[in-house]
Amino acid sequence: MKAIGYQKSLPIDAPNALMDIELPKPAASGKDILVRVEAVSVNPVDAKVRMRAAPEGDDYKVLGYDAAGVVESVGEDVTLFKAGDKVWYAGAINRSGSNAEYHLVDERIVSKMPESLSFTEAAALPLTSITAWELLFDRLGLTEESTGELLVIGASGGVGSIMVQLAKKLTNLTIIGTASRPETQEWVKNIGADHVIDHSKPLDSELKAIGFDTVKYIASLTNTDDHMAAIIEAIAPQGKMALIDDPTEFNIMPFKVKSVSVNWELMFTRSLFQTDDMIEQHKLLANVAKMVDAGDIKTTLASDFGAINTENLIKAHALLESGKSKGKIVLTGF
Repeated sequence: MKAIGYQKSLPIDAPNALMDIELPKPAASGKDILVRVEAVSVNPVDAKVRMRAAPEGDDYKVLGYDAAGVVESVGEDVTLFKAGDKVWYAGAINRSGSNAEYHLVDERIVSKMPESLSFTEAAALPLTSITAWELLFDRLGLTEESTGELLVIGASGGVGSIMVQLAKKLTNLTIIGTASRPETQEWVKNIGADHVIDHSKPLDSELKAIGFDTVKYIASLTNTDDHMAAIIEAIAPQGKMALIDDPTEFNIMPFKVKSVSVNWELMFTRSLFQTDDMIEQHKLLANVAKMVDAGDIKTTLASDFGAINTENLIKAHALLESGKSKGKIVLTGF
C-alpha cells in the first residue's frame, strides 16, 4: 500500500524529511478495524513527532492521526462497526499513523462520521474535537450550567476553532478568543466568540480594555511560555486553567496564592494507557457527529491541500510550523 513516512528527524525543508513509500497492507484483529483512508488532516503533533521521534535502523515511521474513511474489515472482537461503515477518528500516538492507504485503529476511539460531511470536511475535526471536548468537560469540569468567562488563547487554530463552537453551544460562558491578524480575528468572530483580543499584546491589558479584570477559565492552546505572566494576572481567584502545549519551563507556584487549578490535556492518554474509559472517545466523537449533522457545529476545514502525498504533506507541515495557519489543513485521496 502507498504511505508517506520518514527515517530521520529532519527540518521540513530538508531532503527526505518525508518520503513516498510502499508498505504491506495490515490485517485487522482483536478490537482493531482496518480503515481505507479517504482523507487526513495535519496537526501540530505531526510536526512535533517528526522532529522528536525517529525510527530505528532502516524502518519508516508513518505520521498522521486524524482520518476519515471506510471500514475495510474488522477484528474478531469488534462490535461497533462493520465493513462499509464511514468512520472518523484521531488515532493513537504509539501506533503507525494514518498517512497510508489502509490504517489499523482500535474501535473504541472511532465513531461513524457525520452524514452531512464529505470525507475532506470530516477529516478536519476528530483530533481537535477530542482535545477541545476533553479539555472543556473532563479537565475544566464545565457543564451546561457553567457561567463566567473562558479565555481561549490561540482560538483561530484547529483546537481553538472547535473549542469556541463547543463552549458556545454547550455552556453559558462568555467566550473570549485570541488572534493576532485581521483574517484570523474575523475567523474567530465567525465561529462564535463573544469577544476577540490580540495575543500579540499583553493579554491582561487586552482583557481590561474590553471590561474584564479577570476571567474564570483559561484554555492556553499555544505559546503558553509567552503569555504566562499575563495568564497569572488574568486568572480569577479559584479559577481553572488548562493547556495543551509544551512550555520549556512551568512554575506552578504563582498560581498557589489564587488557588488556581492547573490541568494538562493530551487526547492520546486514553489510547496510550488503554484506560478503562477509553470508549469515551468513541462516545464523544459520536456526539460531535450528531451536533455537526444538526447544524450546531461546522467543520473547521480551512485549506484543502489536495492528494495525500509527500509534496503536499511537506507544504502542510511547513505552513503549520510557520504559525500562520488557521483552522485545519486537509489532504484527500492517494
